[in-house]
Amino acid sequence: MKKFIYSLALIFMLGVSANTVMASDKSEKNKTEMTVEQQAQLKRITERVEEIKSMDKSNLSRAEKKELRKELRELKKQSKALGGGVYLSVGAIIIIILLLILIL
Repeated sequence: MKKFIYSLALIFMLGVSANTVMASDKSEKNKTEMTVEQQAQLKRITERVEEIKSMDKSNLSRAEKKELRKELRELKKQSKALGGGVYLSVGAIIIIILLLILIL
């Protein structure tokens, strides 16, 4: 039974790892450092988001709240386009968890 579980886990990890390798190739091509202008724009976006979060929204009308939500969605899209970031696929997360289980 133990051999069956280990072989099943090995097959699963090998099958999932092929997808993570393909995903990592695409992210390496898009690695670029942010320029000073992009950093300034990202800082303005984060400041505006913090300003909206700290705002008292209880006295706003329904239309004003809707406008704030639209603005936040637009700011989120802009920050994603600027930011890049580190993304982990589901397969990579599963492999990390399995390795931690086996090690510990």
